[in-house]
Amino acid sequence: MRNFKIVLQYEGTRYRGWQRQVSTDNTIQGKLESLLSKMLGQETEITGSGRTDAGVHALGQVANFHADTKMSEREILDYMNFYLPEDIAVIDVREVSPRFHSRLNVKGKTYCYRVVQTDIPHIFDRKYAHLIKESLDVAAMEKAAEYLVGTHDFKAFTSTKKGKKSTIRTIECIEIIRTKSVSMCMGNAQDEIRFIYSGNGFLYHMVRIMTGTLLEVGMHKRRPEEMTEILNSGQREMAGELVPAKGLILMEVRY
Repeated sequence: MRNFKIVLQYEGTRYRGWQRQVSTDNTIQGKLESLLSKMLGQETEITGSGRTDAGVHALGQVANFHADTKMSEREILDYMNFYLPEDIAVIDVREVSPRFHSRLNVKGKTYCYRVVQTDIPHIFDRKYAHLIKESLDVAAMEKAAEYLVGTHDFKAFTSTKKGKKSTIRTIECIEIIRTKSVSMCMGNAQDEIRFIYSGNGFLYHMVRIMTGTLLEVGMHKRRPEEMTEILNSGQREMAGELVPAKGLILMEVRY
């Protein structure tokens, strides 16, 4: 059996997330497994680097599958892209060591969350960014983010209520970048804030809850120093709101 590593992109808007589900075939994993099974003439399972939620996008998701096939990497790439829906694309296929595992071998990931400040409809960003009307204090958010960088117990920043798995993670860097997002229909340049998170792993809803909490700091609803209190509490209700999935993009998976 050969082991293939693939890198793919997808727009998550119409999917029920990455993970295969019994109740629907409308998941990224489900679509890929169905296609691979037809292509290879054998039941094929694919493993992703992690689960993205419904509505979350990816520019650099990584997955792997084992197959008994003589097809070349290029033939697999071309076949998959020919039959995949237009909102899923495979951008690289490589044969790798039999021991490579796309989830267990991950050393780090980078996510980006996009926020656009606007009080008018922003048609071309509506599926890919969280639109807010409030002004944001970027300096205050940057100060708050400093408290989240490092190795901490992020139990307060996950929607998972109970579990045996550790909630300790290491955040290597949080960048908050102000740029301009242009409305194509009116030519208006709006303020866009990009929250870029790099770390060794992220809990369920962790990035979206951290972003919601930082936004509350940016709106002066919280003080930056409260991040330490939230971390120490381990209580989900102490952190901010869960922002919408549509603003979140998995940018990179590192091995």
